[in-house]
Amino acid sequence: MGQYIGLIHKEADSHFGVSFPDFPGVATAGTTLDDARAMAEEALAFHIEGLVEDGEAIPEPSSLEDVMADPDNRSGVAILVAAKTEAPKVIRVNVTLPGDILEQIDKYAEAHGLSRSGFLTQAAKKAMLEAA
Repeated sequence: MGQYIGLIHKEADSHFGVSFPDFPGVATAGTTLDDARAMAEEALAFHIEGLVEDGEAIPEPSSLEDVMADPDNRSGVAILVAAKTEAPKVIRVNVTLPGDILEQIDKYAEAHGLSRSGFLTQAAKKAMLEAA
């Protein structure tokens, strides 16, 4: 697994915040720079593990040039954060399902905060575990 760019932000009278352009919504903070970096590694690992469990694809790390091309990112200081997880490779496949079943899968997945892929991954794991 590679390294992702984290952006450190610091406002007056606040902790050091870290966000990840490749993972919108993932953010953490620390009272010191070292603490913020450690928290960033932990938050990134936790998020990637969740994506893997849900059967979601893990994005390739963006380049520094691409990240800094976004004006919203220019107020942060870029750091490299190692993704310390052993995520299996996610492979895209095509499956054929009856339309009504696919509709039910999508409704169930959405109601439970999952993607279609995440639901199918969890269902397959559960079925295989029960069969063992």
